[in-house]
Amino acid sequence: MGWEWLLRARGSSGGRVSWGWGQGAIHGFRETEIAQWSEESREILQRVRDEAFPPGMSQLSLVHVLDLDKSGYIKPHIDSVKFCGCTIAGLSLLSSSVMRLVSEQNPEDWMDLLLPRRSLYILRGPARYEFTHEILKDEESFFDGQKIPRERRISVICRNLPILPAPT
Repeated sequence: MGWEWLLRARGSSGGRVSWGWGQGAIHGFRETEIAQWSEESREILQRVRDEAFPPGMSQLSLVHVLDLDKSGYIKPHIDSVKFCGCTIAGLSLLSSSVMRLVSEQNPEDWMDLLLPRRSLYILRGPARYEFTHEILKDEESFFDGQKIPRERRISVICRNLPILPAPT
């Protein structure tokens, strides 16, 4: 299945879609940003936003959609504060996966998180700024000693606006 479902879900056609196989932190993926969604999708995204962001927090209007191939993965990284603020909220769709958080200060301090299909994850505070996050490759995808088979995974990601430094 291609991106047709996503175009129907947002209620219009077109949009920038890019495909990548090895640039930067993400390998084997397609991505796009979407501003207009169907009414049903807007209601779901509003529930995500209500859960993840306090009232009045400015949010990015574009929602990032990341389509990760079965063989794709996301290397350890911390999202740049230039592009998003203190909170990242993502819906994990199609496939369960394992997200690993590793402390920047002490790499021996790490945690694996099971992201079941249709789950919501929220990174904020120390998890956002002091830990890298990654999605493990299928062959590395274990949680609590159990293999978590990874298939194609789609993430729908909401972010708040970067907080600009106060003028001096």
